[in-house]
Amino acid sequence: MKGRIYKFTGLALVLYSLVYGLLTSIPDLPILEQSIRNLFYHVSMWFAMVAMMGGSFGYAISFLSKEDLHKDHRSVALAQTGMLFATLGLATGMIWAKYTWGAWWTNDPKLNGSAVTMLIYLAYFVLRNAMTDGRKRARISAVYNIFAFIMMIVFIGILPRMTDSLHPGNGGNPGFNSYDLDNRLRLVFYPAVIGWILVGTWIASLRYRLRKLES
Repeated sequence: MKGRIYKFTGLALVLYSLVYGLLTSIPDLPILEQSIRNLFYHVSMWFAMVAMMGGSFGYAISFLSKEDLHKDHRSVALAQTGMLFATLGLATGMIWAKYTWGAWWTNDPKLNGSAVTMLIYLAYFVLRNAMTDGRKRARISAVYNIFAFIMMIVFIGILPRMTDSLHPGNGGNPGFNSYDLDNRLRLVFYPAVIGWILVGTWIASLRYRLRKLES
């Protein structure tokens, strides 16, 4: 029963954010207007992606210290789930960009950094599939995973703040907290972040169990 609580909680919070996010009143913002509702979906999925990749990073370090293949299975399951959220986050971000900036893709450092990050993690999966020895694959991919997570932080968290960026909170632009993340948005945004992280944890646990059966 304890294992089900976080699953039901995650589903309830995601359902709440999906429905109430479309019904709640929002602040009257120039340019963004109704598209600000995508904050509940796009940004929360990126938070979930970072959480999944962070968990994968943690299990990669744990594997290198103990060489327990179950840690490797959990690490790759979290990375796969993180890629799912990255894909959804990138897709919702492109839709948002089209209706606010007028293009599906712009030469924005955070957009480009997100694309590079996804390529780095795609290379992680290619590297794993290129090796047949399970323990050797786990060791090499764990080391790669650590560097991949660090590069992700650099590309989507550090570089956009050092250069010009259209994203709030980057390149000198004020963040959402500074001017438009009022209580109406917080009531949906924070539950959405928690909900997607819990659902992502559930998905990763299912993928972990599948990998155990396969091995």
